[in-house]
Amino acid sequence: MKQILLSLCTAIAVALAAPAQAADCYADYKAKQDNPLRLHYGVAEISGQCSKAAARAQLVKRLQSRGWTLLNVVSVFGADGLAERKDSAGSNFLRF
Repeated sequence: MKQILLSLCTAIAVALAAPAQAADCYADYKAKQDNPLRLHYGVAEISGQCSKAAARAQLVKRLQSRGWTLLNVVSVFGADGLAERKDSAGSNFLRF
């Protein structure tokens, strides 16, 4: 009986911790295109680890496929930082 109760408690703890690990992660970044030079600031959703390194790895691929070069990842943040960046990102808000 103790073993079943322990297993049940462990399962509940894992289930409750899962949403915390799946928290939304976003990055704001700067990118460019050449000939002619075009620059843009954008905001993108990042999956997996919420870090600048993870954002950089994902954004390089996403942007290159559309002819853009990542210049830098400005920051990574949670959903609470989306509203303040939406106007600045314009059409590049959650585009890539």
